[in-house]
Amino acid sequence: MRTARRYLAREIFRSCAVVLLALLGLFTFFALVDDLDNVGDKFSMLALLYMQALALPTRLYDLLPIGLLIGAILALAGLAQRNELVILRVSGVSGMRLLGMLWIITVPLVIGATLLSEFVTPAAEIKSGEASLMFRGKASGARMDSGYWFKEPTRDGGTRIINIATLLANGDVEGVTLYEFKPGQELTTMSKAATGSFTNDKLVLHDVVETRLDDSAAEALANAKQPTTMPAQVAKVPQRELDTTLSADRLLARVLTPERMSLGTLLDYIDYLNQNQLDASRQVVALWRKVAYPFTLFVMITIAAPIGFMQTRRGGVGAKVFVGILLGVGFFMLNQLALNVGMLSRWPPWLTALGPNVGAVLVALGALSLMEYRHATTRLIQTRWPWRKNPV
Repeated sequence: MRTARRYLAREIFRSCAVVLLALLGLFTFFALVDDLDNVGDKFSMLALLYMQALALPTRLYDLLPIGLLIGAILALAGLAQRNELVILRVSGVSGMRLLGMLWIITVPLVIGATLLSEFVTPAAEIKSGEASLMFRGKASGARMDSGYWFKEPTRDGGTRIINIATLLANGDVEGVTLYEFKPGQELTTMSKAATGSFTNDKLVLHDVVETRLDDSAAEALANAKQPTTMPAQVAKVPQRELDTTLSADRLLARVLTPERMSLGTLLDYIDYLNQNQLDASRQVVALWRKVAYPFTLFVMITIAAPIGFMQTRRGGVGAKVFVGILLGVGFFMLNQLALNVGMLSRWPPWLTALGPNVGAVLVALGALSLMEYRHATTRLIQTRWPWRKNPV
């Protein structure tokens, strides 16, 4: 069986490589055409090609499941057309045993996808964000029009809100605004700094303008009375060091969407959000989806098995590939629907991530079992059908 497994692996890997190369080329071409309008003096054609090259690992990670599905169907359909699968079945290999061989063949792809997700894709995404900042002056990710926003507690039990207008490629920041509140959510200080940098768990701000509100300001405004002291004092400070849980790595992580973070970075960011009492539901769902991604590859090879095992007389290779594409697109849409509905309905994250995979693998196993035991099932129906008339 080792020889048969190696032969199956070689055929599947070859087909998957061809399909992935075709899909990568197609999607990269569409992305290049879409971004050609942005090419100008500051954003050259060479910069566009560089950013598209940085997007290749992420694109490969996204296309790997559908590429595995189509490639496996192509390989298995070719083996079925040449009656090589029939030879394996006649030699005593059952359909379920063939499926087990396919699962073993998928293990190297799972390991490669995990390495790609943990090391290559996050690094490429950060480089892509840095390149976007350099060439376009903006970065994708969790950035609003007003910049990046962070919230964290202070040592005296209050709250600090940090707004960063611009993130530089080296991790430094520009246009920093601080809002500091008392434990009763009463604003005490607003500070604006031209630039800032992170050093030893501290945010060092430069050219700071501080506006401190007097304690009697809120009471005077509430009672509509003239304050007895100055309600606000403005001071300029050349430099200010701020103890913060924010770091350059966590700030750069905001450039990435949760699905693009590595597992360690995502766990650290979830911990940061929980410590500061911020909503981490999207990040938790992304964590579960990242954990479920290897299982998705096993689901794809399981779906491919019953389609590829069908004999040629029940449909040619082209028809099988077409069915595989439909199933792959349908599974992708089901995953996205489960994600959106789960977020809106507040389903458990594990259900949102694993539900479509479990449902798809159960359907595929049912179809494979029906093919495996179809003759026995037909005989059972013919003999046990409730209204079948027994011969006299």
